[in-house]
Amino acid sequence: MSKSSLVIIIYVVGLVIGALFLDLWGAETSPQKALLGLGWTAIFLIALFFVEKDKHE
Repeated sequence: MSKSSLVIIIYVVGLVIGALFLDLWGAETSPQKALLGLGWTAIFLIALFFVEKDKHE
């Protein structure tokens, strides 16, 4: 399994956990929950960038 696949799987599992337990996709999402989702996505993009960067070097 490649590192990028592992990063994507961890991201999706985190989104599912956030949706089920934190109700991130609920109708009444607070700004804190929205920022948590944005932060999780930012961490995903940073991790994906570094994984791909290591592939090309």
